[in-house]
Parts: sequence; C-alpha cells; structure tokens
Amino acid sequence: MGAKSWWNRTDNRLLEAVLGLAVLLVGVFGVLLPVLGVAGLIDPIETRDVELEATTRVPGTLKTAAADWGMTFTGTHRAELGFTHPDFGQRLLLALPEIIGSLLLLLVLVLLFRMARTLRDGDVFVPKNARRLSTIGLTVLVQAVLSPVLPALTTALLLRASGVTDEVPFALTFSGKYILLALLVLALGEVFRQGTKLRADTEGLV
Repeated sequence: MGAKSWWNRTDNRLLEAVLGLAVLLVGVFGVLLPVLGVAGLIDPIETRDVELEATTRVPGTLKTAAADWGMTFTGTHRAELGFTHPDFGQRLLLALPEIIGSLLLLLVLVLLFRMARTLRDGDVFVPKNARRLSTIGLTVLVQAVLSPVLPALTTALLLRASGVTDEVPFALTFSGKYILLALLVLALGEVFRQGTKLRADTEGLV
C-alpha cells in the first residue's frame, strides 16, 4: 500500500486562493492606486523619507530653501520630504519606486501561482517550473539592486532644481539577504532543471 500524501486538493485550492488574493492586493494597492495618484485622479504620494547629511534636526536654512520650492522637511536625522502641490513629474518620481517594486513582486506572485497550479497534476518537477524558478530568482536579484537605487535616484531628481541637494546625500544601501535569497532561488531552479532532465533521460531508457 502506497503512502498517503500529506498534500491534498483542498490544500492546493487554498494555496492558489492565497496567491491569487496576494496578486489582487499588490496589483490594486501597489500598482493601480499609485498610478491613479500620478495621473491626479486620487490623492498622490506626497512624501519621501530621506537621510540628512550629519545633522540631528532639520536646519532652518534647509526648511526655508525647501519652502521656496513647495517642499517641506520634517523629522530629525531621517527626515520626511514633502511636497505641498506636486506636479506630474514630482508625483511620478515619488511613486516610481513603489510601482516598479510592486510590478516585480507581481511577476514573482504570478509565477508562483502558475507553479501552484501544476500541483493539480501531482507533479511540480516539470521543465516549465524550472524556468519559472530561474525567472523568480532573477526578478528577486533585480529587485535587490533596484530597491535602494530607485529611491536614491528619484530623490536626487526631485531635489535637483531646489538647491538643497547638499543636505541630502546620495546614499545606497544594498541588502545582502535579498541577494542571497535570489542566489538560493536560482540554485533551486537549477536543481529542478537537472532533476527534470534526469527523469526524462531515465524514462527514455524504459
């Protein structure tokens, strides 16, 4: 008598439902609403957290200079940059990191959803899933690079014409854990690829 699998159809349906809900939530709150804000159809993103250059509070001169450009600085070493009436370009730069990050997350969730659907046939070790895992690994790697780059770059562009860029340094902090995660997923994809190839070769000998 064969051993009974701990994974059943209900579990699979539940996993698909959770992933589907995640796709919906990220699509609405991470992409659609920020895009509508950029277009001016709803309240846009108006603030951005920034690191100030070697200061424990926002200098008065910085507040005055920022106010001349319709901006505000509040907070201490990690301050909040705000725009009173951001124009289209400013709204786009403020929302761009969130939109790009959400699109990359959506790609990962969609690929995971498609992998989950292969469980209906009781076999996830198929060539398509190996390619999907590789794509997920590359997507996580891209996100690990873009996550610090986009906020820093868009902040620099937001402040370029204001004359207060000296107080807000262009700083990048990469997270090694996300790069490690990407490498692990890429390695898992290679394991899937080799496993499916080995099984195909074995079945060809039968």
